[in-house]
Amino acid sequence: MTTTVLIVDDQPLQRLGFRMLLEGTPGVTPVGEAAHGAAAVRLVAELRPDVALMDIRMPGMDGLEATRRIVASGGRTRVLIVTTFDLDEYAYEGLRAGASGFLLKNARPEELVAGIQAVATGDAVVAPSLTRRLLDAYAHQVLAPDPTSAGDPRLRDLSFREHEVLVAIGNGWTNTEIAERLVLSESTVKKHVSRVLAKIGARDRIQAVILAYDAGLVRPRH
Repeated sequence: MTTTVLIVDDQPLQRLGFRMLLEGTPGVTPVGEAAHGAAAVRLVAELRPDVALMDIRMPGMDGLEATRRIVASGGRTRVLIVTTFDLDEYAYEGLRAGASGFLLKNARPEELVAGIQAVATGDAVVAPSLTRRLLDAYAHQVLAPDPTSAGDPRLRDLSFREHEVLVAIGNGWTNTEIAERLVLSESTVKKHVSRVLAKIGARDRIQAVILAYDAGLVRPRH
């Protein structure tokens, strides 16, 4: 199965580099390019790519607003944010907007390809343990718990065990760690994680982590 990708970046040379990489990768096909967010939103609606490789800083509509609109449209396209700066707070705003992960632009070619393929299959690009550490780094700026989320209706349908699993996800535990600490098999943990994501309407673990922060289930470690 071929993964289709829309490249969104305001720098022509950057788009060229991404396109050359993807064109030379079996199973991945670039289907279009956009130089700003408005064009990205339009092309996503027209082309319905599996993944939009999204820059953040662009003239006009930036990548954050484009991500919000693409995710809000409810289509199949998942957004993978690429950013120049490590621990860039804009990347976190992108995750909150609904992106499925982010990578640095200087990531190795194999890392970029693996990230695209992971996002296309519904996984989060950032590993759970790294997610927790990175989110902690900017929690005081962009991920402070939202007091209005205390009675979040997305949590009401969770069983006690599923609530425990959501807290564990928010703490950045891997499935193996959850299994060990809750004394469950990994296959059972996977089933719980899938049910939790479905009940809270999260596309991936990153979105679950953000909900855990918003609802005050997890606190930043400072």
